[in-house]
Amino acid sequence: MTPELQKFINALYALNQTMKQLFESGDIGLFTEMNREIKEMYRLQHGNNDPIMEAIDIDCDIIYHNFDMIVAVLRTTEDGVIDRGAQTALNKFLHNIDDSVVSIASALGVV
Repeated sequence: MTPELQKFINALYALNQTMKQLFESGDIGLFTEMNREIKEMYRLQHGNNDPIMEAIDIDCDIIYHNFDMIVAVLRTTEDGVIDRGAQTALNKFLHNIDDSVVSIASALGVV
């Protein structure tokens, strides 16, 4: 296992733990931590020619794009108030990210 892959797995694990906390607490402040972890994953994975990293590219893109959509939804909220429509969208994007995290972990053999 390459050092980059190990770091990626660590970031994936950290993302999973942050999402668990978010689901349990509803604390949207955790999006900042998610952003940090996803940026690290992107840095390690994007442009990496390791066949393992290339094999998880589709699920990684799902994570990156869905998090971008979370940021877009949060930017449209008025005074940080999340209405029912925004909450529904956020839940869907988080669900998509969670599915991809599980898929990547399975592909890497860590679950």
